[in-house]
Amino acid sequence: MTAKKMSGRGLLSLVRHEGIVPGPYRDVNQVWTFGIGHTRAAGSPDPATMPRGMPDDLDALIREAFKIFKADIESYEAAVLRAVKVPLAPHEFDALVSFHFNTGGIARAALTRHLNAGDRVAAADAFLNWRRPASILPRREAEQRLFLHGRYPGGTIPVWSVDPAGRVNFRRPVRQLSGDEALALLHPAEPFKPPARKPMRPAPSGWLAQLAAHAANLFRKA
Repeated sequence: MTAKKMSGRGLLSLVRHEGIVPGPYRDVNQVWTFGIGHTRAAGSPDPATMPRGMPDDLDALIREAFKIFKADIESYEAAVLRAVKVPLAPHEFDALVSFHFNTGGIARAALTRHLNAGDRVAAADAFLNWRRPASILPRREAEQRLFLHGRYPGGTIPVWSVDPAGRVNFRRPVRQLSGDEALALLHPAEPFKPPARKPMRPAPSGWLAQLAAHAANLFRKA
């Protein structure tokens, strides 16, 4: 049976690959991006219209980045489900959504054709066809390992600083999130709701009331 949603470990691995930038920045293709790989193509908000530079409230913008990411990821999961016609194990699905989130190429990729033809080995090899720029190769290799062997990457999640011109400083992160911290942001606790009180049963009436009264009277005489 095919997975339909990314697993928690899959979401963490994807966020680790992307990192978090709490302000608008220009990616390698000069596309305005925000947070965890969010662009205008994924929907609102448009990063080009957001306040530039580092925010005064870093925690609030990190929460916003995760909120937008959770909304974005649904369309990428749906695209993988449309393109792939064979059952997928959870780790395979996680790898393919990560690939598509970065490339947007799941519908036209050779790896999808190989996978639908039943050749998982060729599909795994074809991950490495998407290796530009050269700096993306470690990610493709990690997605390939995840697809083939279910090996999820570990480590903390970096939060990078950005200047008002949209340049990211990748030399040293301003914060590192643990996996548990990221999961708490991906799945915030639901507010406590007290259990609904059971409605009181109405007092019996008519013949039922007479029967109840008779039973009570017998009980008292017993």
